Amino acid sequence: MVVMTACGSTPATRPGASPGQSASPGKPGVLRVLAGSELADIEPLLGDLRAATGITVKPVYAGTLDATDRIIKHTADVDAAWLSSDRYLRLLPGGATAASARTPTMTSPVVLGVWTSLATRFGWTGTASVTWADVAAKVATGELTYAMTNPAASNSGFSALVGVAAALAGKSDALQASDIRTDALTSFFSGQTLTSGSSGWLADAFVNRPQDADGIINYESVLLSLQRSGRLREPLTIIYPKDGIITADYPMLLLDPARQDAYNRVVNWLRSPAVQQRLQADTNRRPAVPGVALDPRFTATALAELPFPATQAVADELLTSYFDHFRRPSHAIFVLDVSGSMAGQRLADLTSALTGLAGADTSLSGRFTRFRGREKVTLVTFNGAVVGARDFTVTATEASSPDLAAIRSYVASLHAEGGTAIYSALADAYRRAADSIAREPGYLTSIVLMTDGENNAGLSASQFRASYRGLPPAAQAVRTFCVIFGEARPDDLRSIATDTGGAAFDARASSLADVFKDIRGYQ
Repeated sequence: MVVMTACGSTPATRPGASPGQSASPGKPGVLRVLAGSELADIEPLLGDLRAATGITVKPVYAGTLDATDRIIKHTADVDAAWLSSDRYLRLLPGGATAASARTPTMTSPVVLGVWTSLATRFGWTGTASVTWADVAAKVATGELTYAMTNPAASNSGFSALVGVAAALAGKSDALQASDIRTDALTSFFSGQTLTSGSSGWLADAFVNRPQDADGIINYESVLLSLQRSGRLREPLTIIYPKDGIITADYPMLLLDPARQDAYNRVVNWLRSPAVQQRLQADTNRRPAVPGVALDPRFTATALAELPFPATQAVADELLTSYFDHFRRPSHAIFVLDVSGSMAGQRLADLTSALTGLAGADTSLSGRFTRFRGREKVTLVTFNGAVVGARDFTVTATEASSPDLAAIRSYVASLHAEGGTAIYSALADAYRRAADSIAREPGYLTSIVLMTDGENNAGLSASQFRASYRGLPPAAQAVRTFCVIFGEARPDDLRSIATDTGGAAFDARASSLADVFKDIRGYQ
């Protein structure tokens, strides 16, 4: 079976327009669209779309599972959705009928990029015969590590998980629970040394720290963009495994049937030959319309499409097993501000966010962002100095488990008072990370720093950086994900994130709970 360049329903057509053709602008309007974060690269086209169709597309970005959850629960408050894939959505009760129209807009397979020097040593250049089993063999010998997004946060990671599971099972039809090869998948995912909740951030992290991974599993479009960027230390060899891949077809889904006309104008414009060519040139994605010439940068070889799970139960079992068994265990260190300014609602918000991660959040996204099996969780609290630190190990992930109950109980005991020693607390967290890595180097370790104010006690920023530079290389490789809250100084936190290879998340425009869930995609 080859990759489909168009699938699903053809958009309904306004009088005078035909599928794949741009029509004259009609009555101006706005189409609110729930979009996957990787579609931010489409924004430069939206002005031309508005000029051609009269429709202003207003994207609201969300992670894959969060968007799916909002669509199923009818809480999205949008007219349409534009995801990289809706395959998981269609497995859920009511998911197959959630949209009144579905139109693929472009395609991109999830593939593997490997530093060319290494691919040459493996004999993987100039050949189309490499399989996922070949990749797994190199991982098993310790010769290959790779970066991949979190499958609960990003479709590229989910597609990779499904594809590898199907390929290693040797399946030509829908994957069943009995087909999941736990030992083989555990071996394969032991090679993952970098994760993230975003395909774009993963690519940036891979480029900025090339020593962290030998390869990257991501959309073909992302890898081609990297090749064109001039940022790579050396070219990547893109591997299209012979035993198959999973392809994203970026369907636009109409959620409000009353917006059919606006939807038609948008998808007809996107599928017009000229725009399909522009999508290839600007976003490195393949056309979704038959007959549009394929850019020479894309391999013209027919790609085998791997089967997707037939039921939600199988997909959920894959996700759960990935976190609890397949991938390397994680060590999440939370550095939490409990200074006097956190008293009242702010501390309540922090408590609620952490309690959600400890099993209280039973939403679809909450189920897969909670603390996972084998995970070590360290909570470091600070005001004018480090107040305390508590270590937990999660052995059972049910909300009622003693491990998660212990985290919830500890969080409930927090109280706010005193000043704000951000850099002293962060230095303490890095010392703990260094000690933990020395004892158990196989963990994926990360730090989350949450503060609502500016540093007014303890170490200065320069003193922290001197301390950080004195750490062993493995500890310096630990990334800090900063949460901007309250009156925190954004520039200070962004600087910490940049210096440590992490990222900053702004909780002032959303809930603290949502930001903590987003960060879980990077742990």
